[in-house]
Amino acid sequence: MNRRTFLQTAALGSIAGPGRAAAPPFPLGINTYCVRAMRWNDARLLDYAASLQCDSIFLQDSPDPAAQDPAHWPVVRRQAAELGLHLETGGGATLPRTPGEFDERVAYLKGQIRRAAALGSPIVRTLTASDRYSMPPGPVEQYIETMVRVLKAVRSEAIDHQVKVAIEVHKELQAWEFADLIEEAGPDFAGIYLDTGNPVFVMEHPLTTVETLGKYALTLHLRDSVVYEHPKGIAVQWVPLGEGNVDFKAILATATKLCPNVHVYAKPITGRPPVVIPVWEEAHWKKWFPRARSADFARFAALARQGAPYDRAMVVEDLQGRTVPPQFLEAVQFQQREHLERSLRYARETLGLGRRWRAG
Repeated sequence: MNRRTFLQTAALGSIAGPGRAAAPPFPLGINTYCVRAMRWNDARLLDYAASLQCDSIFLQDSPDPAAQDPAHWPVVRRQAAELGLHLETGGGATLPRTPGEFDERVAYLKGQIRRAAALGSPIVRTLTASDRYSMPPGPVEQYIETMVRVLKAVRSEAIDHQVKVAIEVHKELQAWEFADLIEEAGPDFAGIYLDTGNPVFVMEHPLTTVETLGKYALTLHLRDSVVYEHPKGIAVQWVPLGEGNVDFKAILATATKLCPNVHVYAKPITGRPPVVIPVWEEAHWKKWFPRARSADFARFAALARQGAPYDRAMVVEDLQGRTVPPQFLEAVQFQQREHLERSLRYARETLGLGRRWRAG
């Protein structure tokens, strides 16, 4: 038995557990947002994924100037097929900020459904809002109801194009709220883009998120975090896979039971500073009470007690809302590629993910 075979067998056994047959490995791909600083077009991104022996690619926030051009979509679809890559994609946030924006956001999501179908993607990614604080004023229940109305307005478009709408787990709702959203909209055509990196920003243990939403998952994106206690609350920071304190073996064991047919993507988004969540301040909870669940928060706080600040080198220059300074651009580009490829190695050698690379 060579080293590669040993690592594959050991990793799969650790996920399956003693005495259980190992499940077939999840297909493994990359989320292209992880190398956003490269500013590569779609063709270059597809070639890059193929060069890494990926099974799939998730085109997210494509920087290609032709990304929204219908003439471009069949070209991308053909290239993905020629490279043997399963392709998934989608658009941005859909929640209307005002009643007057409702029809516009519905039209936007319908357009993204058509784009996804033309690219050969079985799902279309969307989200409600970027975080809790960017949601319009008003109770959360009101905006869940609005999002349900948006989804129902695109239901026939999605069914006609055989595309399911995947709501990304982002930084605005907790898992049980996303579950309510999907149940109210209709799980026959809507589901979850399950991301393990965003739950920590809503004070939720990622395993809680997977346990609650796994049965609705249409795609699974792995992102690691360090979560640790801080004098002003609980700090969180995204790091390469395997370098935080998120238990991915437990996450994948749960996913194997609840969503065994999804494609899994490495999605490290690094280069950003730690964020301190002021969980012990009364003002912080005004955005979360009375809906927050104490048991879920207790589990998150326990995760923080096990964690520590990230102690490896990282260029922290990927600041949201600000262009990377030219003198740091090359370092950020190198880091994004290196962190993504490092994460792929962890996903393969430690977690036993991926299929295509085993034949290499």
